[in-house]
Amino acid sequence: MLPVPYRVVDRRQENRDTVTLALTSAGSAHTVSFQPGQFSMLYVFGLGEVPISFSGDPDRMDRVVHTTRGVGAVSRAICRLQPGDMLGYRGPFGTPWPLEQADARDLVFVAGGIGLAPLRPAIYQALRTPLRDRKVSVLIGARTPEDLLFTDEYDRWREQGAQVAATVDAASPEWKGDVGVVTHLISGAAIRGHRATAMICGPEIMMRFTAHRLREAGLADNDIFVTMERNMKCAIGLCGHCQY
Repeated sequence: MLPVPYRVVDRRQENRDTVTLALTSAGSAHTVSFQPGQFSMLYVFGLGEVPISFSGDPDRMDRVVHTTRGVGAVSRAICRLQPGDMLGYRGPFGTPWPLEQADARDLVFVAGGIGLAPLRPAIYQALRTPLRDRKVSVLIGARTPEDLLFTDEYDRWREQGAQVAATVDAASPEWKGDVGVVTHLISGAAIRGHRATAMICGPEIMMRFTAHRLREAGLADNDIFVTMERNMKCAIGLCGHCQY
């Protein structure tokens, strides 16, 4: 339960309300080994703490990377942090994405809004080795083109063999991509339902309809995984939120 002091060493403004921070231990050597899908508890002194998923490369243990959207007092304070600022860190916590049991199966990543951040470590890991017969699809939805995250990485993922598609709810005439909800991308994805595993992160309503659409595409219920990070509160099983 005791937070470890961590220092911000890098900051990237992703869009108007979302920031990616790289953190390292501010005291004695404290490395973090996490699995894609796990989260940390980040504590802002005097305000409180919030659960934030890892969004960086799981093979880098010299720093931890978290992408945060400012929607409450604590998360807005995290977004205001600058290199050199301090916060408290606890973790990692949570159940990872089932990448090991999905080995050699097709993977379908479906992200809504900031939901791409908790999926990014799993995408990194899935694309680290040549795909051969395995298919990896990354389907991304956002409200506007400006809300899309990590757009500079899409082409690299494609070069590594992934199918990457993005859609937005509303766009100006300059946007040349798809317009509509993210579930519309499923019909155009290379999904072999009988041998695919899906991982979904986004608003609850988006995850619900995505799961229904994936079932229609042939995926079994036990091959569809969603994240429940936003229901976490204490991370140690004390408050009971994780029972949901």
